[in-house]
Formats: sequence, structure tokens, C-alpha cells
Amino acid sequence: MRLPLRTDELGIEAWRSVLLAYNAALRAIEAELDRAGTVPLTWYDVLLELQAAEAPGLRMRDLADRVVLSRTRVSRLVDEMAAAGLVRKETDGQDRRVVWAVLTDEGRTAFRKTVPVYLGGIEKHFAAHLTDDEKQVTAAALLKVAHAHRPGACDPAKEET
Repeated sequence: MRLPLRTDELGIEAWRSVLLAYNAALRAIEAELDRAGTVPLTWYDVLLELQAAEAPGLRMRDLADRVVLSRTRVSRLVDEMAAAGLVRKETDGQDRRVVWAVLTDEGRTAFRKTVPVYLGGIEKHFAAHLTDDEKQVTAAALLKVAHAHRPGACDPAKEET
């Protein structure tokens, strides 16, 4: 029989559980995308952000801020995706230091092909293992942590002093 965890152990156990679930579900989803012959998940992340952009594309700096899976490799990812014809890089007409990533027609097609596989993978490898109540609690708890780390958010450590 497992003894109840102390408060500090609960936080560590929760963190470990998030990492284990994330890793397991992500690997399973990536394997499904590979079997379906779609773009890799890191590319899908970039395509998703470009598809959601209001402008015809995103500045590379803004794209790096928005992607979730590979923030440090965005420039290399976009280069690889440009070579595959899914995006193109354009220099800003007013500020030559600014480079835009723009979704191509081929990129839109790849995105549309990947969406159902990705969403099905989320359902199969994550959501199907949780009750509706657990989904609500998980979403609320994890968003609470995410919002606490947004720029300008209050630092709980500073509030305690």
C-alpha cells in the first residue's frame, strides 16, 4: 500500500506525471503521423501557427514565440520546410532585417492532410484515457500553470515576501 505523499512530493509527482504522459502521447502521435505519411509533428506545429496567422505569414521571431514543440529550432525547421515547398521565406519590404515565414499552397494541403491524423491521435492517445471531469480538471490546472508564466504575470515567489 502506498503512503500518502507530502505536499512537496505531490508537486514533484504531478510534474513527473505531466512529463510521462506528454512523452508517451507525443511519441504515439508522432508514430501515427509517420505511418500515415504526413508531415512530422514539429512541422505540423509550424504549419498550424502559420495557418492561424491573420497576416499572410509570421515574422520568424513571432513564429518562434508561438510554436510549442521546437522553439529553439524554428529557423532550421522553416529552412527544411521551405526546401520541401511547404513554406517560403520572404524578406520584409520595409525592414530587410525581418524575415517572414509564409505558408504555400503545398503547405496548406499538407496541413489539411495532417489535421485528422493529429486530432485522432490526441483522442486515442490522450483524451480517451480521461473522464470528462478529469479533462476539465487537467485543462484548468495546466492552463493555470501556463498563464502564471506568461510575460507580465505575477511571480508567486515574489508575492510571498
